[in-house]
Amino acid sequence: MPTIHNLEKRLRSYLDDEQIGQVVRAYHFAEKAHEGQYRRTGDPYITHPLAVANILTDMHMDHASLMAAMLHDVIEDTGVSKEQLAEEFSEEVAELVDGVSKIAQIKFESKAEQQAENLRKMMLAMTRDIRVILIKLADRLHNMRTLHVMRAEKRRRIATETLELYAPIAFRLGMYNMRVEYEDLAFHAIYPMRAKLIGQAVKKARGNRKEILTTIKSSLEHCLEEEGIEARVLGREKHLFSIYSKMKEQHKPFADIMDVFGFRIIVDRVDTCYRVLGAVHNYFTPIPGRFKDYIAIPKANGYQSLHTTLKARSGIPLEMQIRTEEMEAMANNGIAAHWLYKSDDEPGTPTHSRTQSWMQRLLELQQKTGNSMEFIENVKVDLFPDEAYIFTPKGDIKELPGGATAVDFAYAVHTNVGNKCVAARIDGKLSALSTPLESGQTVKIITAPNATPNPAWLNFVVTGKARTNIRHFLKHQQREDAVELGQRLLEKALHSYDMGLDDLPIERVVSELAGNGYFELDDLLEDIGIGNRLAPLVARKLAGARDDDERHEDDRKPLAIRGSEGLMVSYAKCCYALPGDTIIGHLSAGRGIVVHRDSCKNLLAEMRNAPEKCIALSWDKDVEQEYTAALRIELINKRGVLATLANSVSELGSNIDTIDMAEKDPTLTILNVTMTVKDRIHLARIIKKLRTLDSIVRIHRL
Repeated sequence: MPTIHNLEKRLRSYLDDEQIGQVVRAYHFAEKAHEGQYRRTGDPYITHPLAVANILTDMHMDHASLMAAMLHDVIEDTGVSKEQLAEEFSEEVAELVDGVSKIAQIKFESKAEQQAENLRKMMLAMTRDIRVILIKLADRLHNMRTLHVMRAEKRRRIATETLELYAPIAFRLGMYNMRVEYEDLAFHAIYPMRAKLIGQAVKKARGNRKEILTTIKSSLEHCLEEEGIEARVLGREKHLFSIYSKMKEQHKPFADIMDVFGFRIIVDRVDTCYRVLGAVHNYFTPIPGRFKDYIAIPKANGYQSLHTTLKARSGIPLEMQIRTEEMEAMANNGIAAHWLYKSDDEPGTPTHSRTQSWMQRLLELQQKTGNSMEFIENVKVDLFPDEAYIFTPKGDIKELPGGATAVDFAYAVHTNVGNKCVAARIDGKLSALSTPLESGQTVKIITAPNATPNPAWLNFVVTGKARTNIRHFLKHQQREDAVELGQRLLEKALHSYDMGLDDLPIERVVSELAGNGYFELDDLLEDIGIGNRLAPLVARKLAGARDDDERHEDDRKPLAIRGSEGLMVSYAKCCYALPGDTIIGHLSAGRGIVVHRDSCKNLLAEMRNAPEKCIALSWDKDVEQEYTAALRIELINKRGVLATLANSVSELGSNIDTIDMAEKDPTLTILNVTMTVKDRIHLARIIKKLRTLDSIVRIHRL
């Protein structure tokens, strides 16, 4: 069991006496605060903060982090407040402790929501001070090491959360050693039998491999000696979870995974790495397509190394990693190496600068996401390790997760580029925005000043930044559209009382808003616009009218539809209304007005069930938008008949969206076609033209 005296001895290697004294003082404060509390293991509670501080000492963390580690549970589990900690120690320590403390005061609807909100709070604290997440990672690591005392169900839940969130965060921060331990501990907790069997198989294989490893290691050392290169050659052990994942993903047996031998060659300088690469490629046979240069282009988490796969003379595959001592330290400890090996005159390491940019992205996500569940969902997406390296036309590199599309790339360049993108050139070829990108491609985004994000993009974007910005824009746009439509509906309803919005008594408006929990008039107008409140009923209350009051016939005057109302006016796909048709609107909660033709069967059913939700509409004189129309066409099967049909439609300034084959026999085919048209007259001209074609038997509008 580690004691405070053992920790003091360890701290003397890099902290001064005054700093060690403060850490010890924090320990005694925590010991007193947690008095009488015990862990599931039966040990006094203080053993946990002490163990967390020991893990951080391995990383050579500063004294403030160690003090926060000692105190990290006092706000949550004892009566001590953040203010008391700030007074007793410092504002810095209090902020760190508060960052890792869960939210206790708020009641949540579900456990998942509570977890998400706690994680969101911690992530936000982390963007202000990276040490918050390092304390939390150390806390989680000790909890994982003592997980065996928990109930099986809780063990699996904590282990799953560790695999899904904490291991990827450790990977993102370049902390390989911690990530490996997380994964192996979680693997043992979730699949104890599988872990045990693979562990036994690895032990057995290790004995058989010893001789081969020694021979290959000697060959490598001899090869480097001949070239006059000084280097350390290490054999690489695969960890259990990595073996299991490869067996599962690649559908390979254990023997095939263990057949590959891994080596790490560590040298003094970057240029020596490339000399070593040349030497081993000369000595062994390199396998084509298996070389990666992460020194020139580091991974998203700042990891740097040369990777190559070779074939030994015996035919055994060798996976080789070549890196400097500093890269080795960074690969194992990541962002923590910033403290472990920091010197004031050194510029920020790649790991450090990439962590800063990741945290900046987290801050943007936090500002634009609606709730904590959405925020955590986007963070998880951003933690995926597979990345693609995409070049901008100027030669800058953007790192994106595997499967990212041109839209993700556009948002990675800049939010405004994403919001206004209309197409992309991938390696000079015009491509769809949904095209998945591959490493090494050069992408140029084409923008238009009036373009806006398309809701359909949410079906294929993968980065949190793209998803959050699209949702944020659509929510903002939806509110604007809803407020404008709500104002028009309310003005129309008030007109029947010879009033407008400006004529309403202020106190009556304030009373209506307060009585229904609205903060401002726009909130009420938005609710009317999206169909949650009915304008005539609101107008009656605001006008102060009674049921028997006289109302003008003007109330029945139809609302003019311009076609530019945005997201709050949609057109029903059951009847495809066009300018020139007689139309009626149905107020649908959450969707605003849905426009139907007056002869639509679905509308007639709605009018019977809820007549108050139906509203008279008319087309504005200046409608310029294009609309969708649907035709049912019966035609004789002939070669090239579809091409003739498409040409005829195109000649009249229309475009076919979809063609569905409803029925087909050897001589006759029935098609359901949707196309874009300006109005009824435009559609009539298209039908007239199509009827002149020889192969058309019958045609009518759906």
